[in-house]
Amino acid sequence: MPPAAATNLGYTPPDGGWGWAVVFGAFISIGFSYAFPKSLTIYFKEIQEYFSVSYSEIAWVSSVMLASMYAGGPVSSILVNRYGSRPVVIVGGVLVCTGMALASFGTNIIHLYLCVGVIGGFGLAFNLQPSLTIIGTYFQVKRPMANGLAMTGSPVILSTLAPLNQFLFDSFGWRGSFLILGSIVLNCCVAGALMRPVNKSIPRKTIDESSKRESGAEEHAAAEDTTTHSDNLQTEDQSESKGHSFVQKFIDLSLFKHRGFLIYLIGNVVLFFGFFAPVVFMAPYAKHQGIDEYSAAFLLSIFALADMFIRPTTGLVGNTKWIRPRIQYFFSFAVSYNGVCHLMCPLASGYTGLVVYAVFFGLAFGMLSALLFEVLMDLVGAPRFSTAVGLVTIIECGPVLLGPPMAGALVDYFGDYKYMYYACGVFMLVSGIFFFIMHYYNYKKLDEERGKSKAMETRNSDEAVQLKMNQADRTMNETDE
Repeated sequence: MPPAAATNLGYTPPDGGWGWAVVFGAFISIGFSYAFPKSLTIYFKEIQEYFSVSYSEIAWVSSVMLASMYAGGPVSSILVNRYGSRPVVIVGGVLVCTGMALASFGTNIIHLYLCVGVIGGFGLAFNLQPSLTIIGTYFQVKRPMANGLAMTGSPVILSTLAPLNQFLFDSFGWRGSFLILGSIVLNCCVAGALMRPVNKSIPRKTIDESSKRESGAEEHAAAEDTTTHSDNLQTEDQSESKGHSFVQKFIDLSLFKHRGFLIYLIGNVVLFFGFFAPVVFMAPYAKHQGIDEYSAAFLLSIFALADMFIRPTTGLVGNTKWIRPRIQYFFSFAVSYNGVCHLMCPLASGYTGLVVYAVFFGLAFGMLSALLFEVLMDLVGAPRFSTAVGLVTIIECGPVLLGPPMAGALVDYFGDYKYMYYACGVFMLVSGIFFFIMHYYNYKKLDEERGKSKAMETRNSDEAVQLKMNQADRTMNETDE
């Protein structure tokens, strides 16, 4: 299998300027994409009683929404490659608004699955992936920091929506609240308008100019990041030349022969079974323990505040010269940390214990979320990221769809939430251990491939020198004769 592709964009990313406006637009768009399904859990207990459904059935609302968001990844990828990020994000905002407005007239739980889950979920897919993709076109050296800041939108918006949803429910009921939320999410259209395509007409720096100007920790880290992908540019050129056909351009199936991509994909399929369920059931779990509605909703705000703090911090740490060259280990630690938090959750007693859990879980969740797409871009390179994230999300929609309902089924069967948290913790911890082992193997293989590539280059250089010397000797001999 070939090593990860080099970050060969063909132009010099601005690493700033209008890119920060793009990061702000992505902050809003990504924030709604991830926070919206979580914030709707505030209404679950009341909707559950209104339609007389079980924990497992009500969990399908967020589950279908998240699964549709991930399943829409390839469609979003094709549209982004064809039309760019700006129009796709704007259409996504309109779709989510339409889904929430239609859901407010729902007469049964199936209606909510279709409107909130399918229509709203596809709208979120059109918000999420274009925002992630366009950051990779504006940033290279500062990319982990830019991704970390953009991903901070999720906790910021969640910390606002959680108490707001409780207020809206008390004032207007769940139907009126859905109408108001639909209008609020139209802010994604404004965010999309900020996503101006990057100017690619800037001439690319030569290797000599880059080497002279690169200095400091960030530049060193970026150079290490580029080297990590591959020193063999011929492999990348061959891959690009094959991408002219429609299928290869929009759905790059050669990624399934990419070692780093397969490691990322397998580990993520396992971790996503336990990724969203603890957030979905946090407020219902608190209410189950007799905690009042506002205090239960405030747990989501506490979780979001911790999440908000750690995401940009994770981006800054991940951009350092010590972490950037081996950022996959940092990601593996974040996954394992999530698993440990869920395993410890049943030990938390009372509201104080849940607050402590919410803080530690917020830190773990934010760290993982900030790195989730950065490490994929690190593995496959920015040119192939759009297609890679589309393939990843369509496959991940399975565990995203099944995770929360399976967790709800455990609650229905045992009548207790602790077994659900144990199951989620095991999924996350197993995935984290898998990532540690496989990334160690991947880095070792990359080092070997770089060594072979350098040895081959040295041998070719020596042969070229020897050939020139032989030609010079023959020329001298002919002259003497």
